[in-house]
Amino acid sequence: MKKSVVEEPRLPGIEANQKSIPHSFFVGRSRPTPSAVYDTYWRFAAERQATFFARLERPLNPPWTEDPVIRDYKFTNVYRAADRVSQYLIRNVIYTGDQSAEEVFFRTILFKLFNRIETWETLSEELGPLSRETFDWTKAVNVLDNAMRLKIKVYSAAYIMPSAKSSFGHDRKHSNHLSLLAKMIDDRVPLRIQQCGTMEAAYEILLSYPSIGPFLAYQYLIDTNYSSITGFSENDFVVAGPGALSGIAKCFPDLGGWSPGDVIRHVTEIQEREFDRLGLMFRKLWGRRLHLIDCQNLFCEVDKYSRVKHPEFCGQGGRTRIKQIFKPTMKPISFWFPPKWEINDQVG
Repeated sequence: MKKSVVEEPRLPGIEANQKSIPHSFFVGRSRPTPSAVYDTYWRFAAERQATFFARLERPLNPPWTEDPVIRDYKFTNVYRAADRVSQYLIRNVIYTGDQSAEEVFFRTILFKLFNRIETWETLSEELGPLSRETFDWTKAVNVLDNAMRLKIKVYSAAYIMPSAKSSFGHDRKHSNHLSLLAKMIDDRVPLRIQQCGTMEAAYEILLSYPSIGPFLAYQYLIDTNYSSITGFSENDFVVAGPGALSGIAKCFPDLGGWSPGDVIRHVTEIQEREFDRLGLMFRKLWGRRLHLIDCQNLFCEVDKYSRVKHPEFCGQGGRTRIKQIFKPTMKPISFWFPPKWEINDQVG
C-alpha cells in the first residue's frame, strides 16, 4: 500500500535546517534534530556522483570536480557497485566460472575475505582457476604465507578483519579465514541462504559465524546478492556500519525516536525530493535510484567529508582528519553490473 505524502508545513520558531526535513519524517515519533551536515549529505552525493561521470567521460582531463575536498581526498563512489573492487568482483569473480550456488558463494567470500584484487590474482596464478571443487586449502595458506614473507599486502585497508584465532586456532589471520570459509561450505551456507525468504534471514545466517559481525555480515550479503544465488531487493534490509553511524550522528545529533536504520530507509525513500529541494542535479546510475546500501555508504562518506567541511561536528570515534589522499588510477574500468539490475544496455 502506497504511503500518503504529508506536505512539509511551515514550522515557526525552529532553525531552517530543521524546516528542511519533510513533516512525514516526524509523524508518530519524537522529533530528530538535523544539523547543517544533513544538507551537506545531499550536496556531497550530487557532487561525488557528478565527479564519477566527469571522470568517466573525460578520463584524461582532470580535475573532475571543483570541490577541493572531493578533489584532494579519496572517497568511494556513491553507488557501491561502481567502485573498482566491486566491479572486479562482479565481472571477474561472481560472473566468471561455474554459476552454481556453492561455487559462486565460495568465490565471492574467498575474494571478500581479503577484498584485494591482487590477492585474488596471486591465488589464481599459483593455484589455477579458483573453484570449490579443486581448491587446495593447504597450498592457499602457503601462497599467502609466502606473500607475507615478501612484505606483500594480503588484505585491503578498506576495513579491519577480526583474526578469528579464538575459533580456529591459527597464528596467521589468513589461515583462520580460510578455515572459516571451509566451515561455511561444509555447513552448506550457500544453499541455506538461497532458501531464505528474506534478506534479514540470510544476514542472520552469516552473522552466526565466528568473526563475522553485523557490518561484515551485511557487506558479504550485499556482495552475494549481486549474483543470481539470491534475488533480494537492496531495499529490503539495511545495517549501519560504524562509519555510517558516525555520519548519521553528525547529520542528526539527536535521533529522537528513530533508529539509524530508520534514517537510512527514510533518506532512500525521499531522495528525489531532497535533491529537488536543494536545487541539485543528481545523475542516477543509468536510471537506478540510490538503494539502502548506497545511502548507508553515503553516511559513511559524509562522515569523512565533514571532517574537513564541518570540523565543528563530532561523530563517533573521534576522528578529525581524512587519512587517504586521492591518487587517480588511470587504468579504465569497463562498467558492468549485475544483469538482474537491467541497466547494462544503457551503460556507455
